[in-house]
Amino acid sequence: MSGHNRHAQKKFTLQMRHRINAGRVAIRNQVDFFVRQFGQVASEWKPDETRVTFADFAISEKLMTELRADFVSDDFCSEEANPMDEVYDLEADFAWIIDPVDGTNNYALGSAHCAISLGLLYRGEPVYGFIYDHSLRALLEGGPGYGVLRNQEKLSRPDCSEMKQAMIGCHFPMNPDQLNHLAPLLHRYRVRALGSSALTFAYVATGYLAGVIDYRVKVWDIAAAAALCLGAGLEFTFMGASPFPMKTFHPQSAYCPCYCSHPDLIDQFKEASLYS
Repeated sequence: MSGHNRHAQKKFTLQMRHRINAGRVAIRNQVDFFVRQFGQVASEWKPDETRVTFADFAISEKLMTELRADFVSDDFCSEEANPMDEVYDLEADFAWIIDPVDGTNNYALGSAHCAISLGLLYRGEPVYGFIYDHSLRALLEGGPGYGVLRNQEKLSRPDCSEMKQAMIGCHFPMNPDQLNHLAPLLHRYRVRALGSSALTFAYVATGYLAGVIDYRVKVWDIAAAAALCLGAGLEFTFMGASPFPMKTFHPQSAYCPCYCSHPDLIDQFKEASLYS
């Protein structure tokens, strides 16, 4: 490696270290508020018939404010903070993708499978992710080259391909063609529909689930979870065009259907995948 490349790598490593430490603190600083509002916060419905709460806006704003203080040149993207009628161009090397409450229905109604999701991109690609898992009261984090951690303790993903009762995750509703293609998986494996895409994919990274296929996911739902899955050494596959490298952000962006699984199940998920 040349002297220039060594210097560039050292600079990148330092930039990542600062952002990882700051992201971890920023997420933890929102947990008390998140917990206080859980099952209590008022909600309303957006034009796309998805639920939104006061906590979504408050956590999004607090995360942006805290991280911007340290990384003023970075890009910041949130479903609840960026203007609905504007496309935001990502111009900085680093971008933060915020989903302040993933699993909003669960959160508003008092079901524990909900999360705060914060993804870090470098030149449009996921490099690190933080997911506060309210069901476990734990912070999951990690990315390619960093592994996967729970409360800063590194996890070793178990080999769940041989489990007699292996579980996979899905997101409903789905159309009949998608359901028909999934039938072989649904007949073979137990299914979990948690109501939080961030957690569902994160659980593939930790090994609780053997795989996930999701047709109704948007980029902010999976930016952090994709980094965790890559950190676990798993492939993260999009059925259509990949949103990464991400160059623009829009709060009304299209779905980006995708799947991730244990390596031994990749062919089964590929055969089952359909986007129509």
